[in-house]
Amino acid sequence: MVKTIGIITPGGDAPGMNAAIRAVVRSAIFHGRKVIGIERGWEGLIRGEIFEMDLKSVGGIINHGGTILKTKRCPDFKKKAFRKVAISNLRRSGIDGLIVIGGDGSMRAASLLSKESGIPVIHLPASIDNDIPYTDDTIGFDTAVNTALDAIDKIRDTASSHERVFVVEVMGREAGHLALEVGLTAGAEAIMIPEVKNSVKSVCKKLRDGISRGKKSSIVVLAEGAGRAHDVAALIKKELKLNVRVSVLGYIQRGGSPTADSRKMASCFGEKAVELLLKGHQSKMIGIMSNKVAATDIQKVFRGKKKINMGDYRLADKLSI
Repeated sequence: MVKTIGIITPGGDAPGMNAAIRAVVRSAIFHGRKVIGIERGWEGLIRGEIFEMDLKSVGGIINHGGTILKTKRCPDFKKKAFRKVAISNLRRSGIDGLIVIGGDGSMRAASLLSKESGIPVIHLPASIDNDIPYTDDTIGFDTAVNTALDAIDKIRDTASSHERVFVVEVMGREAGHLALEVGLTAGAEAIMIPEVKNSVKSVCKKLRDGISRGKKSSIVVLAEGAGRAHDVAALIKKELKLNVRVSVLGYIQRGGSPTADSRKMASCFGEKAVELLLKGHQSKMIGIMSNKVAATDIQKVFRGKKKINMGDYRLADKLSI
């Protein structure tokens, strides 16, 4: 019987994390359980930066980006000696169930901690990259898409005014889900993602075809893992003899007030995580598949790989003519 639930947000932040924290705390207290917040990720756990959370501690946070528990990278957590200290702190605080909100790296660290300590872990996927398998969406993805979309809509105005090509770089070192979603919904003339090896020359051909039909400006959406924005811009400028500008959106994609979709999903995930712990489940990841909240064994998630939606990629390509 889980009586005390710990909650931690290691790794990169994503808008909607606070909504998930709120849902965990309020669901646990609703069921008469105690909640312990762990600050600054795994480093905070090693240092014993923990405190009891009550209803007041999560009041008015659902609309805030980032994480009230803070986060910090912790290379030391890879060492068993430091994990032993972390486990000791978990036990000292009475935590007998842990909810982890983060990306793939956080999930792998949590799984290892669970194996070494025997403490059940439930993971909530939070990542603006949306690169985690066995869930159609991750906490923060929809917000990041809308943040980038708003920026590109503004860039489109100036691109049209000056009759320029803009290369807009979005996050996504290893996956292009964000770039694809943004490029499709922004009506980009070209999308460059790591999963599709399209050359700059093929992008230039698309842009040239558009110019021949009378287009005066274009947007190229580039995932950071598909090339360097300034290099791509230089090649387009050399090939087409056009005015090309670069906009790297960077960390604005991580921040901001979460959208309704991000808040709702995070709330559903948090409530489901508490429910699973109270029913005796462990080593599960909460996800959403076909609009239904579902739980998948973490080891199964590790063996999977999320593929890009090629149907959406082909649609974006077709509509960009």
